[in-house]
Amino acid sequence: MYEQAREEEILNYLPLVERVVKRISVKSLDYDYDDLFNIGVIGLMDAIKKFDTTKKVPFESYAAIRIRGTVLDEIRRNAKLSRYKMGIVNHYYLVKEELAQRFKREATDVEICQEMQIDAKQLGEIYESVHYLSSLSLESTLFHQENGGMELKDTLVDGNNEDAEKKIIAAEKEQILTDAIAQLAEREQIILNLYYKEELTLKEIAAVLDISTARTSQIHGKIISKLKLKIMEEMS
Repeated sequence: MYEQAREEEILNYLPLVERVVKRISVKSLDYDYDDLFNIGVIGLMDAIKKFDTTKKVPFESYAAIRIRGTVLDEIRRNAKLSRYKMGIVNHYYLVKEELAQRFKREATDVEICQEMQIDAKQLGEIYESVHYLSSLSLESTLFHQENGGMELKDTLVDGNNEDAEKKIIAAEKEQILTDAIAQLAEREQIILNLYYKEELTLKEIAAVLDISTARTSQIHGKIISKLKLKIMEEMS
């Protein structure tokens, strides 16, 4: 009887798995959609098993987090950027920051290409890499700094104050991110809103913007890189 009820519950929430997996726009040769869906089902089963009704959190919200986390954990283990591509991304951030300091404004794509001695296509590939990294972990992409910047896992300490510190650090990051987003152009804010609040897929956003999905990925990556630079400036 219990097993039957559990199977029915799993079947009932399969559309949720589908919605979550469709929003994970990570390029990987190791997995196709069916693979990611099956991994998501494992996350759903784990959510059903561990859900605590006393927390007064909607099950769908809890399950969506568990499903996404399970899928991304699997992808992280097997589909990381090569050291070469990571090196290019890190070099891009250094160049972007140096140009911003030199010009006292945000550098244009043309100026970045000239400084890095690359073409527009190569810069687009960098933006796709940034999008990829933010899909795996938005927090690490935005808040991690090569020189030891603030990161949640590095700043927490063991003990009774952990929950309080988590809340303080989370609040600080949220404020920094909110301020950074407010400095973006209106179109960029709209794209972030469509992706993170309205939860549209890149394909759906591409249809709204009347551009290709690949171009939407690049634009999102560019926005994330701008946010990272603004956050780095705030935290320096």
